[in-house]
Amino acid sequence: MEPWSGLCCIGAVALYLLSRRTARDVDFLKSVTRVDQLKDLESAVLPSIVAVSGTVGSETPIKCEHSGILSVILQETAEQQFLKRNWKFSWVQDTALMLPVCKEVPWFLDDGTGRVIVEGARSGIGFELTVGGEVFEKPEASSLVRGTLDFLRGLEMLGIRRIERVLPVGTRLTVVGQTIKDGVGDVRIQKPDQGPFYVSPIPLDHLISKVGKWSRRFKKASMGLAVVGVILISKPVIKYILVRTGDFLERRQQRLLKKRVVDAAAKRKKLAAPKREERVTSKGLENGKSRDGDEHDRCVVCLERKCDAAFVPCGHMCCCLTCALKLLGKPCPLCRKRGIRILKIYRN
Repeated sequence: MEPWSGLCCIGAVALYLLSRRTARDVDFLKSVTRVDQLKDLESAVLPSIVAVSGTVGSETPIKCEHSGILSVILQETAEQQFLKRNWKFSWVQDTALMLPVCKEVPWFLDDGTGRVIVEGARSGIGFELTVGGEVFEKPEASSLVRGTLDFLRGLEMLGIRRIERVLPVGTRLTVVGQTIKDGVGDVRIQKPDQGPFYVSPIPLDHLISKVGKWSRRFKKASMGLAVVGVILISKPVIKYILVRTGDFLERRQQRLLKKRVVDAAAKRKKLAAPKREERVTSKGLENGKSRDGDEHDRCVVCLERKCDAAFVPCGHMCCCLTCALKLLGKPCPLCRKRGIRILKIYRN
């Protein structure tokens, strides 16, 4: 359990730190200056941390080859699909990813009143590319030698699946970052020196609500993992305490039983009538039977019923069947050997 308890504690600390970080992001988003119209950036004091919104535009957009979408960022990924032979000599489908190719042109946000150039948007939090087009290209017919070699290696090419992920022109974005003016007087927004950089299609108010919700989720998850970790760590301690308590109770019960047997023996000795010696036959033998000879057959526990049960394996017959059943699995009152079975004794 120790590795799991350690992992739970480490996970709880990591989630707590993440919740603190997202909570700081919420405070950061609430403190930024909201710019309702982009034309106001030209007269604003720069550099400053602002939140702006607008639609994506570019003077030289990229036209996607497969979908024909005009975009400012184009990421092409290729996935090679083929069949290969496994150790059971059966064919299974597998894939291999090829290096992605990314293209980007200068682009800006436009709200109809002004423009702001966006730089480094791909490193922003919340930035996503949408799937623009997807095609599957079958392999060209290979020569007989190449096909034979692939078969001997256990390979059979199926084709290449190409996916285009784009940031289309006209997409509405909200950007939270630092605004500066370049050498030609254009206003640019980029990642701030301190604080997060958000590029998201979600409006600012919804973005603050979403980040705050994740902060609360991380905090609750960290508390849950912390509780589980404490339980796993304290489980051996609780088990040790329970074992020690059980041993103490068992020893106490044995002492009480032993004291009860001693008290019963003393009571039996006190209640026994004085023995009278009787002379028998001319051989001069004496019989030690007393007037109340049945006192020796009384149960040493209850002192009421006669002894009619024996403990196995020690064989002592010192209790009645009722008391003996209560002592099953416990030490014999005479020899302290644990009895595993009770044997009923019938007289005559």
